[in-house]
Amino acid sequence: MKTSTRGWINGFIGVAIFAGSLPATRIAVADFDPTFLTCARATIAAVLGLALLVLLRQPRPQLADLPSIAVTALGCVVGFPLLTALALQHVTAAHSIVFVGLLPLCTAVFAVLRGGERPRPPFWLFSLLGSAFVVGYAAWGGIETSLRGDLLMLAAIVLCGLGYAEGARLSRTLGGWQVISWALVLALPAMLAITVWTTPASLRHVGVPAWLGLAYVSLFSMLIGFVFWYRGLTQGGIAAVGQLQLLQPFMGLGLAALLLHENVSWTMLAVTLGAVICVGGAKRFAR
Repeated sequence: MKTSTRGWINGFIGVAIFAGSLPATRIAVADFDPTFLTCARATIAAVLGLALLVLLRQPRPQLADLPSIAVTALGCVVGFPLLTALALQHVTAAHSIVFVGLLPLCTAVFAVLRGGERPRPPFWLFSLLGSAFVVGYAAWGGIETSLRGDLLMLAAIVLCGLGYAEGARLSRTLGGWQVISWALVLALPAMLAITVWTTPASLRHVGVPAWLGLAYVSLFSMLIGFVFWYRGLTQGGIAAVGQLQLLQPFMGLGLAALLLHENVSWTMLAVTLGAVICVGGAKRFAR
């Protein structure tokens, strides 16, 4: 099997795992404070990542790698989880998931700025068109009534795209799961301290669904998903495989309807479908 093919397969698995992140977060923030949830999920994943690094005797990263690891941690460990948790207090999971359609464009931009990739001009046309579907939906479908939530989601997407591209670039030398593990470990002292500080005085009000949501975002969204995602980006190219993120809204909308009984309108489906069609054209010209 070609390396690029393996990259698309690994990338697809990563996207499928990430698709459950926003619905799981939506469930968890019903009983958990967003700040506590963000720091607790990072702390749990960091402990597991550290255990893997020690047990498998992974070498420490070079001093020159620390800035990139810090950027990865800022985007993927802190920025995206915290901002989405805050946004989900103002918007539904179904509404927020459509914003994920902007991730391929953001990731591709940072792949050029940080990863040295140079997609052909038609690639940008398709990427911009796909993003236009998403932005147009946000402006038409409720940005006036949930401006704070939409702005938080946009900021989360930008930071996430930066973290994806920076982590994938570093994965070429350190390895995919090693990068996210080191990013988690780097953020662990701050995340652990804030977790302890923001722990509720009583957890009696926390239901089983919220605990399951916390478990999912800690194990799958924060660690396991990145094992496949960074491997896919490294093998198939950051800008190219990054376009798979346009499939994530479809998966996420289905999960939101199934688990949260949220309304998935035909408008949402039409916008997402238009964005997914664009990924076919973008993929062709990604290299």
